[in-house]
Amino acid sequence: MLEVTSMPMHEYGWWEAPQLKPRPITLWLPEKATAPLCVLFAHDGQNLFRPETSFAGVDWGLHQAVQTLIDQGLARPTMIVGLGNTPDRMKEYEPGPLANAYLRFLIEDLRPHLQEHFPISLDPADHYLIGSSMGGIISAYALCKWPEQFGGAACLSTHWPHNHGHMVPWLNHNLVYAGRHRWYFDYGDQTADAPYAPFQKQVDDIFRQRGYRQGHDWETLSFPGADHSERSWRQRLHIPLKFLLF
Repeated sequence: MLEVTSMPMHEYGWWEAPQLKPRPITLWLPEKATAPLCVLFAHDGQNLFRPETSFAGVDWGLHQAVQTLIDQGLARPTMIVGLGNTPDRMKEYEPGPLANAYLRFLIEDLRPHLQEHFPISLDPADHYLIGSSMGGIISAYALCKWPEQFGGAACLSTHWPHNHGHMVPWLNHNLVYAGRHRWYFDYGDQTADAPYAPFQKQVDDIFRQRGYRQGHDWETLSFPGADHSERSWRQRLHIPLKFLLF
């Protein structure tokens, strides 16, 4: 196995693609890791690593959480790819033409470039998605629409009520059967998370019907008292990371 030389947080420039506005890409590689690395594609990249760029002044501390789990032997060595959002965030993260363009950019442009320049796994089963709110929507959409391209998704405080809850029946028609992927969902009960529980129950029923087993290849957790914020997601981030990357 090749040893990976640690790289500090690296701003990988602003990337453009057809139909899409430019977005910043941030990369992080773990310390003292061996290749090939898993890959975690993380949406809303501005909120993940630094409080000064985060929407609410609190970041996820994503790289710190991943490094801690790796050090504890609770996650495989993993590279993080922080995908910055744009003013078109809502349209890029909901099913539709811009979401398709965004995901094609990830799969067809960005990932091949990263595979050429970094010691990451060539097996899409080692590539994962993570996001919160609408970032949860686009993570679920990506794994359903291109199931052969990813191994799993973590969807925190998934914004199921968006567009009158259209994503739930879409998921019912497009979720692949169990056997190839890992899925994680969670939700709180405060602020924007307050109406999520009934939607998530419908989603959980769909997963059971497709043969997924809770605690095995699918998990849904509720966090009473948790609100819809980077602070809440930071506090429980280690749970979905361990579920996907262990």
